[in-house]
Amino acid sequence: MTQCECECVCVCVCAGVISGALLYIRDDFKSVDRETVLQESIVSMAVAGAIIGAAIGGWLNDRYGRRTTILIADFLFFVGAVLMAAAPNPSLLIVGRVFVGLGVGMASMTSPLYISEASPAKVRGALVSTNGFLITGGQFLSYLINLAFTKAPGTWRWMLGVAGVPALLQFILMLLLPESPRWLYRKGRKEEAEAILRKIYPSQEVDAEIQALKESMEKELLENEASEKVSYVKLLRTTTVRRGLVAGVGLQVFQQFVGINTVMYYSPTIVQLAGFASNQTALLLSLVTAGLNAFGSIVSIYFIDRTGRKKLLVISLCGVIISLGLLSAVFHETTSHAPPVGANETSHFDPYTCPDYRLAGPSPIWDCMKCLKASSPSCGFCSSSENKLLAGACLISNNTIRDVCHGENRAWYTRGCPSSFGWLALIGLALYIIFFSPGMGSVPWIVNSEIYPLRFRGICGGIAATANWISNLIVAQSFLSLTEAIGTSWTFLIFGVISVVALCFVLVCVPETKGLHIEEVEKMLETRALQLKFWEKRSDVLKKNQEV
Repeated sequence: MTQCECECVCVCVCAGVISGALLYIRDDFKSVDRETVLQESIVSMAVAGAIIGAAIGGWLNDRYGRRTTILIADFLFFVGAVLMAAAPNPSLLIVGRVFVGLGVGMASMTSPLYISEASPAKVRGALVSTNGFLITGGQFLSYLINLAFTKAPGTWRWMLGVAGVPALLQFILMLLLPESPRWLYRKGRKEEAEAILRKIYPSQEVDAEIQALKESMEKELLENEASEKVSYVKLLRTTTVRRGLVAGVGLQVFQQFVGINTVMYYSPTIVQLAGFASNQTALLLSLVTAGLNAFGSIVSIYFIDRTGRKKLLVISLCGVIISLGLLSAVFHETTSHAPPVGANETSHFDPYTCPDYRLAGPSPIWDCMKCLKASSPSCGFCSSSENKLLAGACLISNNTIRDVCHGENRAWYTRGCPSSFGWLALIGLALYIIFFSPGMGSVPWIVNSEIYPLRFRGICGGIAATANWISNLIVAQSFLSLTEAIGTSWTFLIFGVISVVALCFVLVCVPETKGLHIEEVEKMLETRALQLKFWEKRSDVLKKNQEV
């Protein structure tokens, strides 16, 4: 059964390819290059599809099973990849992104659930973390794919179309795997469930696991609350479910609001904002962040069942807060020390001078940042041929003028400005990923796969995954607009403040589930809602409550 964690998340791993493809989509479709909202829509419509997919996924999981849901997700992802690769215009490209999102949304909440229900308690955290590693490893692979196709005709079409291959592969492999034993048991197919459990657990443990599962089902029958008939009011009135949802949904929301997918979706764009002009350079440097993200997932696999979920979250968020503070400071310095626009440098390229610069009067006091904000039409900054940090020219932004600028051995900037602080921004991004990935990257999915009672697990997992994707959509749809409205520095500072709030939430509201059987987690949630004395071990808290 150990192969399941290696196969059931292939659908998700190619989602990161859009970050590099977007650079080339802007070149092919000028409407996309001109309109920030259209760029955000191409990215975020996959997230919108994922919201619907996650919401439907909860119902599909309970009705038809975990395996069937993953097969449906694979099919939708494959269809979306084909549509994107063949898209003749931005509209059909967005439709393809929605189909991909539907598949990703279903898989995002089903894969951890499937792994968790088919895993022994002592390695459950590591196996769900392996799910996270395969996702981040796939994102790293997607950056390599981006680099491989930078010189190919139809660059971005190859980048997006190849994402259908792992979905097709997983569809075939999933046909060879069994259904979740816990789902089978709940549906009355006890002999099938027990046969699978005997393959998973050692002989000395399997009887105890079957007994625990039997007791959980008996409790469900007594309460007469089959998950298909559960109302949301009933969920909130059930103490263990309500407390589990607070912790699970809260973690999923904060996972997105601390800004991770701005880094994964827009990392090449962020690199350009830091002062690296070339598309290829931006992709190459972004490969580092994707590699660190995959490495962090490996760290999580090692520590999750040794250190515990909560401690990893606390360490992760402390590092994220420091990293976001560094990024905010670096982008503030980058903006305030932008190279000036030189009148002589600009006049050298007449008649290509930016119209807004020309209308500002003789020798206006402009710098690179002000040049890039010009919008009638949009303008770019052609750096000095001697030193990028010296005065450059503010010119109309189009491919012809870009080539003229490059022809004089100058760098052409349209997203960010030349800066001596650019490498510090890369260090900040690297630190952010190093700290985020082992904790906030993996643990929210692990906690959500083990914190809910069996009879509510499908619907609660769907609620939590939907909350994650809604939060993802908000961040993805607003990041570029925020950077234009208030600046990159203030945007990262907002993420930093949210990270502080997330740290407080984890310390007080999230229980430690390390090493507990899924049925034991339910009993733990019945005892206490908040852990205000967060420094106390949960086991000590349980003993005190039992004594009382």
